[in-house]
Amino acid sequence: MDSKAFVEKICTILQDHKAEDIVSIDVRGKTEVADFYVIAGGRSMTHTRSLVEHVEEEMDKLGIAPVRREGVREGRWCVLDYGDVLVHLFNDETRLFYHLEALWGDDKNTTKY
Repeated sequence: MDSKAFVEKICTILQDHKAEDIVSIDVRGKTEVADFYVIAGGRSMTHTRSLVEHVEEEMDKLGIAPVRREGVREGRWCVLDYGDVLVHLFNDETRLFYHLEALWGDDKNTTKY
């Protein structure tokens, strides 16, 4: 599955599980870390952790596991590293503080779901 299709799948999973303010940012040419960032919010730390579990379960069904995962226990800022795609899941307060959309996104490379 190419990166763009992978992003679409992740965003669909997040929509189905009531994630808030889902965006994907094409960061190709801006960083070597990944091709895309997917950023979404949970209503609480519990909801954020739940979103991580749902993404991992659905990707596991496709035989895809994250290379790395961080922050899941705390549920403030969770990162799932799928190589070319980094999934950032925040609670509201932490998302406002880091505001990755402002750091990496603009009207040309950002898609809202």
